[in-house]
Amino acid sequence: MTPATPLPYVTQPTTLRAAAETQAATLPALLARAEHLAGAVLLGDHGRRRAGMGDDFWQYRPAQSGDSRRLIDHRRSARGDTEFVREREWQIAQSVMLWIDQGASMRFASTDDLPLKADRARLLGLACAILLVRGGERVGLTGTTLPPRRGNTQILRLAEAFTTDAAEDYAPPEHRAMIPSARALFISDFMGDVEEVKLALTKAADRGVRGVLLHVLDPSEEAFPFRGRTIFESVGGSLRHETLKANDLRDRYLDRLAARKEELQKLCALTSWQYGLHHTDASAQSALLWLYRALDTGGTR
Repeated sequence: MTPATPLPYVTQPTTLRAAAETQAATLPALLARAEHLAGAVLLGDHGRRRAGMGDDFWQYRPAQSGDSRRLIDHRRSARGDTEFVREREWQIAQSVMLWIDQGASMRFASTDDLPLKADRARLLGLACAILLVRGGERVGLTGTTLPPRRGNTQILRLAEAFTTDAAEDYAPPEHRAMIPSARALFISDFMGDVEEVKLALTKAADRGVRGVLLHVLDPSEEAFPFRGRTIFESVGGSLRHETLKANDLRDRYLDRLAARKEELQKLCALTSWQYGLHHTDASAQSALLWLYRALDTGGTR
């Protein structure tokens, strides 16, 4: 479906971050809840220890910007010129990996009053990252381009990464370099090949990664309000279909959309992920609150 003059989406990293910071700042109750959990959860440099996670040694890694000096393993670092941090299992579990769909299909809004799906996905992804980093989590992207780290510099890196559009109409989820026992957040309209989603979640589950899948749709994609002669064209221009009776397609389209939702929900159930549905005319605040709570459970029910 071709958008009718969609709202221009945010392209400056600093502007996107400011918008996400504003969104995150509207959740004082959520931030207060994080403070309330301080007795059971370690915040700040020590992150968020979770029930069932041990202190067993996991790996050494080079120190990164944002790491506390207290985390440096001086014995290991003394072997060379590089400083190393000794990571334990519960620290690995702090890592949250994001995949935000930046395919052309996300650059759609049915009216000027609505944000592009890409705008909403990026805003929610970055706002969630800000909340997680404030809680002591390491946040990064799936794949190898931006490993999970802490700090404000990482937030800016994420904002910069989110401003890059993909050329293809439907971008497949990135599933490389999944960190064992970490968590993940995928945000997309999931209009593309569902087999790519199955592959990503299956690989994640094999590595003990649990997470949240947020399905973002424009209201018109739920209602299919088209009648008469209509030209449907993908945002990227690779697909085009003209019909004289668009209303005749409505039932078939809605059946396929319902089947796609059901398939995604079953896939999440099989891999111990959580499924959420968000419409761009709904509150971004409520979606952010739900996302943060869902990730706080580690992606389990």
